[in-house]
Amino acid sequence: MTSSSDTAAPESVQSDQDAAAVLDRELAAEQAHVDKVYQRLDVASRSARLVAAEGRSLYQSDRSSYVREEDGTGLLERDIFAFQAAKRLATLDAEHEGLVFGRLDHVDAEARYIGRIGVRDADYEPLVIDWRAPAAAAFYRATPSNPMNVTRRRVLRCQGAKVVGIEDDLLDSEHAPDDLVVIGDGALLAALSRARGHNMRDIVATIQAEQDEAIRAPWQGFTMISGGPGTGKTVVALHRAAYLLYSNRRRFESGGVLVVGPSQVFMNYIERVLPSLGEESVTLRSIGTVPNDILEVAGMRHDPAELSAIKGSLRMVRVLRRLVTEPPAGVPNELRLTVDGVVYALDGPTLARIRTDVLAHHKLNQARDAAETALLTALWRRRPRELDLDRPDFDDAVTSTAAFHNFTSAWWPTLSAPAALARLADRALLGRAAGSQLSRQEQDLLAADYARLTSVPPARRDWSVADSALLDELASLLGPVPESNSVEIPLFLESGDDVPEVFTTMERLADRSEPDPFATPHDTYAHILVDEAQDISPMQWQMLRRRGGSASWTIVGDPAQSSWPDAAEYERAMSELVRTAPVRRFRMSTNYRSPAEVFDLAAQVVVGTFPDADLPTAVRSVGYQPELLVGDVEDTVIKAALELLEQVEGTVGVIAPPSRQQALRDALADAKLITDDAAADRLVLVTPLAAKGLEYDGAIVVTPDDIVAESPGGVRVLYVALTRPTQRLVTVDERPDAAWRATLD
Repeated sequence: MTSSSDTAAPESVQSDQDAAAVLDRELAAEQAHVDKVYQRLDVASRSARLVAAEGRSLYQSDRSSYVREEDGTGLLERDIFAFQAAKRLATLDAEHEGLVFGRLDHVDAEARYIGRIGVRDADYEPLVIDWRAPAAAAFYRATPSNPMNVTRRRVLRCQGAKVVGIEDDLLDSEHAPDDLVVIGDGALLAALSRARGHNMRDIVATIQAEQDEAIRAPWQGFTMISGGPGTGKTVVALHRAAYLLYSNRRRFESGGVLVVGPSQVFMNYIERVLPSLGEESVTLRSIGTVPNDILEVAGMRHDPAELSAIKGSLRMVRVLRRLVTEPPAGVPNELRLTVDGVVYALDGPTLARIRTDVLAHHKLNQARDAAETALLTALWRRRPRELDLDRPDFDDAVTSTAAFHNFTSAWWPTLSAPAALARLADRALLGRAAGSQLSRQEQDLLAADYARLTSVPPARRDWSVADSALLDELASLLGPVPESNSVEIPLFLESGDDVPEVFTTMERLADRSEPDPFATPHDTYAHILVDEAQDISPMQWQMLRRRGGSASWTIVGDPAQSSWPDAAEYERAMSELVRTAPVRRFRMSTNYRSPAEVFDLAAQVVVGTFPDADLPTAVRSVGYQPELLVGDVEDTVIKAALELLEQVEGTVGVIAPPSRQQALRDALADAKLITDDAAADRLVLVTPLAAKGLEYDGAIVVTPDDIVAESPGGVRVLYVALTRPTQRLVTVDERPDAAWRATLD
């Protein structure tokens, strides 16, 4: 352990000059410890490389001799040895920006350094304690009312391996030494005041006690994390995923962790957070790409509000089930063939009854054999009494005819989920499938949407986020499409010179075996984390449940920000998901992101429509009231953007409704404010739904009335847009009497 005596004893600060000297001395002392950590990390990395090289050198063979049985065990041990060495090396070589970020000074004068991974010295004493370890819990949970034997909590701000800043919290003044220095205004507010970039900065060093309680909650069942904008729900959830992997690694690393967010923009934003916390074994998916494990489609586009509400409703389950039972267009409606001079025929109603009976017990793409058996049974019942054939001979005679093979291929074709969903472009077919589940107006909207979609080749179809859940439902109803058996696999290898192992013919043909009808085609996970859960539609919850039937869950959201219009149906979907599993709830009560000036305006807007909205307490003030501008939209946005880029150091988000996107993109490009290289731009243009979960130093919210009209959640989506900035907010309207302004004081 490193004691507090390792640092030079600071003196009381009497002037700015004294303060600078004390800060320099403290920075130098902390830098010395950080240097020692990185030196030890280099030693560990070299050791891991040597171990990996040694493992690779064991049991080398030119395959010119037989491998003895006892050598097989050695080969297995070698591979395990090399795998573990490579895994440790990957951890040590990972990008650890700010590897050491905290220090705890205890009442007994012991100091503990907290970091992203644990590092020990040559005597196996800890130089850094992994932030997920129980010994680090006080770094997040200690407060002045419950200091947990900690006198001072120090946050180290680093750039690479260099310590560039210190922020202290005095937690127990009664037991603190007289010469203990406390530097700065507190870690959390200092972190929040820094500029935002295009990627989320993990604030592991500034997590507060209520957040840490949710992070370290037991893994079983459902952990629900709620809170208003800016309360750090996403950060808490991601740190919880890292903590679960650390504390229950065998379960969650082998079973997998899936993190689901609202959009690909959001996933790009958070993609470096978990690796920076030492975790790489997590799957990140936007809600529209969840079915990528079984379908080569990705829903990125958002439907208009009314269409999104139709596609997301559980009523679509019944529509899709009926759709699957509808025979494809053009299939024959009569079977007629001749066996031994006798004509056999099955008419349309009989064929329809057979189809219904078979689909009641089988998935369509796995039911060809069952359908053929049912056809043979129906033909057998029509045989003449004098026919001198038993059932096996009769079946052989029928199945040997070209007429039977041609009919079954045409009558029972396999069907992919995208091809099935595209059939809803047929208004008459949609009417039969929808029945009373959808109104005529809803059917017209769906048919028109899919008619537009199917007007282009399948490879170019632009499926929406809501379509992804429907495609996943259809994939479950249809079953996997059997792979073609027409590819011939040679019995003999063309060349064995570059083949690393020996395979038998049986092994090479193993991939041609029929799929297990009880196997799960989609990936499953041990833990699923869903962010912005208030926007997940009931159909999307169905999709997620298939991947987490035995999983534990972390669900993060805020009903006041919901874009889903039917609260009752949403609650039913959640009840079906949770069932009897244990549930623990955590509420984040403090808005760390939004300045009070900005959040007060946003709160007035949402409370006017949703008086029961859960409003957190905004703890920061920046001294700048939101600007409510009126004028020509494009010109006013450009002028406001130029001013904000001068006023703030980080990013500026232009949040505009879909109908304004193209005109604004062209105007901002002409003004050289955005380029083709989005990562290089400080200014970004997004829709309100794409802005969910994101934050900007400055935000320009364009025509709020249009945002309300064009968003499925109406005012709640406007509330999301208004709470994105961390410093300054500007709104732009065409008229001073915009309807949304009526809610303001």
